[in-house]
Amino acid sequence: MKHLAILALLGMVASAQAWAVPDGNAAQGKAKSSTCAACHGVDGNSQSSMFPRLAGQHPDYLYQALTEYKSGERKNAIMSGQVTNLSEQDMADLAAYFGSQKGLTLKR
Repeated sequence: MKHLAILALLGMVASAQAWAVPDGNAAQGKAKSSTCAACHGVDGNSQSSMFPRLAGQHPDYLYQALTEYKSGERKNAIMSGQVTNLSEQDMADLAAYFGSQKGLTLKR
């Protein structure tokens, strides 16, 4: 039983590390967001229903979405091409920037 508890604890630690989001810098994210603005709007509030609004989304969600586009887990030809050259820090910075903008997202 003791070994089972240790294995469960190790699994939880590994899982938490897998979802860890690097600290993002919103100012750096703003500087890197010009390509995003073409579809998602300058501040992440897209005016087109074709593109999701990023403003006010939770940064951990945005970061996860970007990493999933980059890995191919999420499929979208446009986004896959856009994230190809982004580093983990770039994605964290973009997530911090768009997450800090006023949007329509409800608080958790």
